[in-house]
This record gives sequence, C-alpha cells and structure tokens, in this order.
Amino acid sequence: MSRLLAIAFIACVPVATYAQASTSSRAPDGVMLTFQRVADVFGGRLVAAFDSIPEARYAYRPMPAQQSVGYIAQHLEQANYALCERMGALGHPRTSRDSLADTLKARWPKDTLVARLRRSLDFCDAAMEQAGPLQSAALASTLLAFETDLAEHYSQLATYMRLMGMVPPSALPPRPRTAIALPASALPAYVGSYRLSSSLDLEITREKDGLFIRSTAGGPPVHLWPESSTDFFVNEVDAQVTFVRSSDGTVTGLVLHQFGRDREARKVR
Repeated sequence: MSRLLAIAFIACVPVATYAQASTSSRAPDGVMLTFQRVADVFGGRLVAAFDSIPEARYAYRPMPAQQSVGYIAQHLEQANYALCERMGALGHPRTSRDSLADTLKARWPKDTLVARLRRSLDFCDAAMEQAGPLQSAALASTLLAFETDLAEHYSQLATYMRLMGMVPPSALPPRPRTAIALPASALPAYVGSYRLSSSLDLEITREKDGLFIRSTAGGPPVHLWPESSTDFFVNEVDAQVTFVRSSDGTVTGLVLHQFGRDREARKVR
C-alpha cells in the first residue's frame, strides 16, 4: 500500500514537528503515524524472521506444549485480519481455506505462510490508513492490541531463532553500503514530491551536488547517497530508496525499503 508507516530516514522526530505544514491533502496525525511506524517495525521483522528460517524448521517448537514456527505464522495472519477489521469499514473476505484447522494451516509450505502473512500486513496498512485520526478509545485499544500481538510474537520467534542457533533480524547489523558519484546533470530528474499516503509525502531536493530527502511530517533533510543511478541510501537509519522510471526514462516514483517492507510512492510534482 502506498503509505508511510514510519517517519522514514529520520531516527527520531520530535512530536512538535508534526504540526508543520504538509503538501499532502491533509495534515499528518503524529499519533497515528507513531502507531503505523511501530506496526511497520515489528511487521517487517516478523516477515524477515519467517523468511530466514529454513522450511525444514517450521515444525520446530522448544517444548511440545509450545506453538511451532508454522503455527505462529498462520496465527499471526488470522489475528491481523481480526484486529485490523475492527479499525474501520475495511473487511477481509474469507475462503474455505481460512476455515481449516489451525494445525493443518501450520503445515502449509513456508512460501504460502509467508505470502499470506505479507498480505495480512498489507491489509492492516490499508486499514490504518483509512482509520483516520486517533479520536476514540476503541480505536486506540485495537491499535495497542494489534501492535502488542506483533511485538510479542516477534519476541517469541526471536527466542526460537536463538535456540536454533540463528540471529534474529533485529540483531543483525545493517549491510555496508558504498556511495558512488553521479554527474550533477543527472540530479534534477529526481527532485520533487513523492506521495506515500493521503497525508504524507517525501520531498527530494538538491543542494549543491547532492540530493536530500525529508518527510512532510517534519524533521530536517538528510543526505541521500547513490549506490547506482536508481538505488540510494541514507546513513542515519537503515533505509533505502529505489527510483522508478517510465519507458522514456522519466522518474515517475520511488520505492522506500525500510523495516523489511517496501513502500511505493508516485511522483506528484
């Protein structure tokens, strides 16, 4: 979903900066953005963890009474839909496969379980986007339940990984990246506003011979370093951007890579 669930590229954004003017269609709600960021962090870590665990270990459980890796994956999918449907009018249609016993779904192939988990997180992205400002205790309670569930199960899965001799995604260092030089004549093509959601844009600007990026939610611009003519990164946090071009070479959008999730944004000016 074209939505920013994090204040991308900025390690810490003061709450006061949320009041800054936005070029998007409505001002961002700082509280909802914080909930969205936390969901993105733990949702991304969960997907990365399930991705890294070999399929042969999906039946693993530390003790017989505990849930297996596969069981956790199918449970998360169900819980995500159940909780995120409570955020508004968005509904998820069920199929006959959804009504199968949890113990059967836990034995589905790894690729199936991970793909279904990704789709449930995408659904929750859309549900949070449509929920609007946080103005009710019921919505706050649902958001807390959703994010607590993600965090608890990531902690559970991280413990399983360590018991299997694996390193959880949150403990891995960022991959080293090396910047290259781009000619100054190439930089204007990237400059502009990129819409991640109805209330949030990323602004790409040029300063001297470099590109800088900032969120309209607030915070200072940070340097955007090129790895290639399409792939860029920032040093402040583990986040990358891939620019998208049309068949004639025009930059039409970007994809934000952060927390193990990919966010598409179209260029609006």
